[in-house]
Amino acid sequence: MWRCTSEAAAKKEDIKQSVKKLLYRHNIVFGDYTWTEFDEPFLTRNVQSVSIVDTELKVKDSQPINLSMCTIALHIFHLNEDGPTSENLEEETENIIAANHWVLPAAEFHGLWDSLVYDVEVKSHLLDYVMTALLFSDRNVDSNLITWNRVVLLHGPPGTGKTSLCRALAQKLTIRLSSRSQSSSAYCPVPSTDVVSFILSSVVIGEGRGYRYGQLIEINSHSLFSKWFSESGKLVTKMFQKIQDLIDDKDALVFVLIDEVESLTASRNACRAGTEPSDAIRVVNAVLTQIDQIKRHSNVVILTTSNITERIDVAFVDRADIRQYIGPPSVAAIFKIYLSCLEELMKCQIIYPRQQLLTLRELEMIGFIENNVSKLSLLLSEISRKSEGLSGRVLRKLPFLAHALYIQAPTVTIEGFLQALSLAVDKQFEERKKLSSCD
Repeated sequence: MWRCTSEAAAKKEDIKQSVKKLLYRHNIVFGDYTWTEFDEPFLTRNVQSVSIVDTELKVKDSQPINLSMCTIALHIFHLNEDGPTSENLEEETENIIAANHWVLPAAEFHGLWDSLVYDVEVKSHLLDYVMTALLFSDRNVDSNLITWNRVVLLHGPPGTGKTSLCRALAQKLTIRLSSRSQSSSAYCPVPSTDVVSFILSSVVIGEGRGYRYGQLIEINSHSLFSKWFSESGKLVTKMFQKIQDLIDDKDALVFVLIDEVESLTASRNACRAGTEPSDAIRVVNAVLTQIDQIKRHSNVVILTTSNITERIDVAFVDRADIRQYIGPPSVAAIFKIYLSCLEELMKCQIIYPRQQLLTLRELEMIGFIENNVSKLSLLLSEISRKSEGLSGRVLRKLPFLAHALYIQAPTVTIEGFLQALSLAVDKQFEERKKLSSCD
């Protein structure tokens, strides 16, 4: 929530200069960091927070970063707090909610990117993919000679954060690409957040159009199947016509998210074999046709997810430039997830007093030897090991369940919370076993 002040029309350039001075005063950092309080009145009045982000994508092993030696990209943005709107399609006497529509950057997606933890460099690969697609468009690379379809397919078991990653990627790219070739003297409203991103060794696109805002259209795949025979293909076409209207605004970067894409792209071989309704063939054909039509626009990216890739038509799979598997987190990723949860609970003073925990890398450096400093971190490491096999969705719930089931008090020590967390993990696997035996 931004503050309404007399300096609501502060120049972006003024804010950038003030942020740079802040960074020069605190020029050594260890990984990502966020300021919410400032020692300069101008920043206090005009900026809600300053964040150094994505350092782990370029700097490994928690090495100290000297900001004076880095090339820094500053991105200033104002979060949209309006929430999603519905995109409706009229069909006979029905009014079908075919998609949800966000204007980006959206307040509800703020912080989502940082909360997602993966073992492989999924995040950096996805960012680099879109940057390359934009670079090729800016340089007018002949797409008949070198093809790219602006389609990403994330696949894997449920609960691994595929949909969240798509939303976070759309938000991230909207922020990163908002300042391409924009005039630094342009006026802007008071930003709710000022983000400082590092560009240490990645491709930087300094030319080309900047996008004033982003649009995220999350298609409701199941709604596009009409109860009226043969109408589903027409509904898909209508939906993409609405998307085309958004793409025509070249100031907008448009993201189309198709969750559970197998619902719209079921294999046509199965349809011909009679295991899928014939209307599904029309839907697949309509989706493929629409993708081929909109891929020529430089300001659109199609993000898709699937839990059942074997059901997707091979023609759609071939159109995906990136097919990335998103699996359950490893022990190292689980440790990072739990550590972020504990830090949040300490910040909110539910875990009290606040204590510093060692990272997994720091535990490795001391050979996992137990002492007064490492004891609690080693306990968290053991809980992480026995949590292996749980999805990210479940892991993020467990701190809440640990408190609800085993603490039920306003504050708790970190020792008490870790004991409760361990019990919550055990209970989760017990419930799984019971469900399996019922099945």
